[in-house]
Amino acid sequence: MAAKNLATALALLPLALGCVKAPEQPTTAARPGSMVGNKVEPAEPLKPAEPGEPAGKAQAAEWAAEWAKEQPDEKGPPLPSWKHGQNPFVGVKYWNDPYAPVRGKSRHLSKTNPEDSALLAKIADHGGADWIGEWTPYAENWVRTRVTQIQKTGSLPVFIAYNLPKRDCGQYSAGGLETADTYEKWISGLAHGIGDRRAAVIIEPDSLGLLKWRNCLSPADQKERLELLRFAVHAFASLGNTAVYLDAGHSEWIPVVEMAERLKAAGIAEADGFSLNVSNYKTTEAEKNYGKEISKHLGGKHFVIDTGRNGKGPPPCKGVDDENCWCNPAGRGLGTPSTAETGDPLVDAYLWLKKPGESDGTCNGGPKAGEFWLDRALELARNAEF
Repeated sequence: MAAKNLATALALLPLALGCVKAPEQPTTAARPGSMVGNKVEPAEPLKPAEPGEPAGKAQAAEWAAEWAKEQPDEKGPPLPSWKHGQNPFVGVKYWNDPYAPVRGKSRHLSKTNPEDSALLAKIADHGGADWIGEWTPYAENWVRTRVTQIQKTGSLPVFIAYNLPKRDCGQYSAGGLETADTYEKWISGLAHGIGDRRAAVIIEPDSLGLLKWRNCLSPADQKERLELLRFAVHAFASLGNTAVYLDAGHSEWIPVVEMAERLKAAGIAEADGFSLNVSNYKTTEAEKNYGKEISKHLGGKHFVIDTGRNGKGPPPCKGVDDENCWCNPAGRGLGTPSTAETGDPLVDAYLWLKKPGESDGTCNGGPKAGEFWLDRALELARNAEF
């Protein structure tokens, strides 16, 4: 059994090596297919991506071998059936990536520093979403493989699409695709990679919050952004088995009525709901209250809340633009692990969307956005609410 599992793990090694580098986040290309009506047309066959070596092939192979020893030979249970209008997170498992940087670091420290190893395992054992952007090579094939890999464990794939033109308005996670046409093709490729299998997708964190921020986007750019968000919502919702959530920022950013109008313009009617607090630190209670007020203006739409790093809430803030409030603030802690047991019928789930331990950017002593930061990861785990 161990030999078989090791062979499987090593077969997945190229995928793992391509994923060790965490994606840039605020707060993870070949020619894809294209949307024709409600159908996603397939892309041309693609060759596998050449793996990078951010953690070193030898180290990644060692992790793969260790992971293989822990894996059962059988597949996990199948995901429960689901349809739009139901909570997609009820009865599902959440993916714990055996190749995540925090998992590898936990294993590396298990013999020399078991205390820190256990703290990092507290993060690794509760997973996180896969962010997909320009750093994801051969994105359609990557998503197709990733869905297969995750579902074999009986877990629900949760993706975050993060590649809009003029992303993050030139801040720490600036980037994205150059044109609307390339974005539509990219989204279509992701949708085709998922196909008719079960998944959940969070669409473009901060895209609506930054819609009119500091005149970053011209009126024409704002119109294009809303059109692209509508396109993305439709591309995933039309698959049938993919739950779609459109990001709505957080409770201290855009007033309720204005955010509700932006969501309507971005296609929330076709989505399953909206997401809050992605890559931020606002308290769960504040986000529940904010989300429920928005929902009143949207016919009762449901929402999810990112609880990965909000266990102690945010530090004192001087306004929405205060970096000390959202960009690697010290003294924070892990929040409620991913669960559909929220105690509120409008809140579909608490989710770890931004992976705890990944930097928000080169601020407050942090490395580049998306890179794993050991000291901050340990602090989050020490201050966890569980």
